Amino acid sequence: METDKILGLFKTVTSAAVIEIAIVITVAVAIIWLSQRLLPWLADHLHGKQRLFVLAMIPTLRVVVFILAALWIVPMVIETTVQNMVAILGAAGLAIGFALKDYVSSLIAGIVAVYELPYRPGDWIEVDGTYGEVKHIGMRAVEMVTPDDTVVFVPHLKLWNSLIHNANNGGPSLMVVTDFYLAANHDAHQVKQLLEDVALTSPYVQLKQPIVVIILEKPWGTHYRLKAYPIDPRQQFQFMTDLTARGKACLRALNIEFANLSPEHAVQVTP
Repeated sequence: METDKILGLFKTVTSAAVIEIAIVITVAVAIIWLSQRLLPWLADHLHGKQRLFVLAMIPTLRVVVFILAALWIVPMVIETTVQNMVAILGAAGLAIGFALKDYVSSLIAGIVAVYELPYRPGDWIEVDGTYGEVKHIGMRAVEMVTPDDTVVFVPHLKLWNSLIHNANNGGPSLMVVTDFYLAANHDAHQVKQLLEDVALTSPYVQLKQPIVVIILEKPWGTHYRLKAYPIDPRQQFQFMTDLTARGKACLRALNIEFANLSPEHAVQVTP
């Protein structure tokens, strides 16, 4: 009796239906495969917001293809009555909930990520202390590449319980902060103007964004934070290197002394 009820949920699948299902699956897989290769190639030939928009289309297109394929195939296999759908979804949800709780949670978080957009391909994010560029957003995990060219896979499950730091948030602007640690005996206005000029003359600087110098006085000396934006987020480390090298050269030319102790090794003054 129970067996008859279970069999009653399904249609009689003909050879024509099997062929059609195979064609639908093949076409869906082909579209996803092509999108994951052609769209990144196209994005590499674009810049700024256009590049990020094309990269953001990849996970969205994959979800749409999956949904359309499922809507095509399911009615060919199952008698789509309300009673049948409730029974199948209930049984499937119960089985999946026990067997693949973490995996399904990551899949659901991946779908949420497509619409909430906490990260997109091309974004520079930090998750649990790991910083890198988002290269690919899969159904279960996001693929990042760190500045040291290490590929890291972060499950979307982190979306539920971890802080996600997004440096450019889908845009072409990413702030670079370059630190300088100087001895206290110098003209702060002169150093501030010098560092602003160093950033302004960099070949990597994005001129439409502000250049800001923050001055912090410390027991060991003076801490300068030079904040500016590179033209492309992928240039952030070349930009930081250029600012550091030319900034140090200009400071040495003015005979300005650098702090002898780094902040990590500074002597803590106790009252």
